[in-house]
Amino acid sequence: MKRLLLFVIPALILASCGSGGSKKQSGKSETTMDNKYQVQLMTVDPGHFHAALVQKIMYDQVSPEVHVYAPEGPDYLQHLDRIKSYNSRAVDPTSWNEIVYTGADFFEKMLEDRPGNVVVLSGNNKKKAEYITKSINAGLNVLADKPMIISPEDFPKLEEAFSIANEKGILLYDIMTERHEVTTILQKLLSLKEEIFGSMTTGTKEEPAVTKESVHHFSKIVSGAQLQRPAWFFDVEQQGEGIVDVTTHLVDLVQWECFPEQILNPSDVNIAAAKRWPTLISKEEFKGATGLDDFPDFLQKDVKDGKLNVFSNGEMIYQLKGTWAKVSVIWNYMAPPGGGDTHYSVMHGTKCDLVIRQGAEEKFLPTLYIENVKGLKMNDFTAKLKETLGSLPYDSLLIEPVGKSALKINIPKKYRVTHEEHFSQVMAKFLEYLKDGKLPEWEVPGMITKYYTTTSALKKAKGE
Repeated sequence: MKRLLLFVIPALILASCGSGGSKKQSGKSETTMDNKYQVQLMTVDPGHFHAALVQKIMYDQVSPEVHVYAPEGPDYLQHLDRIKSYNSRAVDPTSWNEIVYTGADFFEKMLEDRPGNVVVLSGNNKKKAEYITKSINAGLNVLADKPMIISPEDFPKLEEAFSIANEKGILLYDIMTERHEVTTILQKLLSLKEEIFGSMTTGTKEEPAVTKESVHHFSKIVSGAQLQRPAWFFDVEQQGEGIVDVTTHLVDLVQWECFPEQILNPSDVNIAAAKRWPTLISKEEFKGATGLDDFPDFLQKDVKDGKLNVFSNGEMIYQLKGTWAKVSVIWNYMAPPGGGDTHYSVMHGTKCDLVIRQGAEEKFLPTLYIENVKGLKMNDFTAKLKETLGSLPYDSLLIEPVGKSALKINIPKKYRVTHEEHFSQVMAKFLEYLKDGKLPEWEVPGMITKYYTTTSALKKAKGE
């Protein structure tokens, strides 16, 4: 049954319907979009909690009316619950009006109605390439959660979508939150300071110049509540393998930090080695993450000896413009007490190494270290580092010695932004690009190169 529902939170208004008919609405919404709003969002099949995080705050340019098009099921209801929690919170509540259409033809209905100008995609990745292509062909801007694609077969479609977007003068952009993490920003800025970092080493396959590792967890707390993941999240045919999912962020950071604002191409990439391995999930753990008592039929193909084998882990070693890089992702079921998702990153320079750690010793807070200092005594290097930090657009950065051979950068709390808040920062940047009518010239080549890297690594890992 097709349904067109109007959600005006906190009030919930449902149109009445006779048996056997479809629910209709006399108008597309209760209000007409004011001219002051340059952007109106259309959220399509919001199966991932990231879809809600882009609406955690309000934006001056964005209409409070958001049209949601989704299939029947729990995914969109959980999405609405998250939006409702933002609207009803005690501090800085939002005022989103979610106008919802559900039905098997939800995507076609969105293309037919076109009540907005930006499509937000964050959910089941199996059809994301199709959603992107058809939205771009319809002349709609697209803001897509990572990954845009999860299979090598979809890479040509993504290239074509970028080409059509360019012809039509519209934007296709993915949500790269990790560029807004302060330790990553400082790592990048210091790597560009020759007096501190020197220059990036080339590295080798055995000892890459840059390494980035990420650890994630299936069971986690989001917006103060236990996250309930959809069952399809555990199906790599729908979510994507780890080597093409979270690694999207890591490959992006390698490009963004090592070759800032440079135009990259797939020909700059050489995949030397790649591997994949599963995380084993018990029925009890699966229930804890999804609320379901048993593995659904579509996951039975991955069940061995009573446990679900999820190929969420992956590693790739590759060259980018001759520089060796290693990227890996690991998924565990649950973080240790007091912990969460963690990030490790090292950049090897000719004068020092820049290292980000986020373990128990750091109380699971990303922390930037300067290690393996070469060419200067530690006192002289510390003085030079202090001078360099003073030239950066961050005040009150402090240097703390760690033993005799390393330094730690202590970052004021005011610069600490949570992972959830990073989504608002990405949205704000995307809105700037929409206003300008274009992306920076290096962004599209960078996205194409990034997805070529991840999908090529998957092929390598599977021996194809």
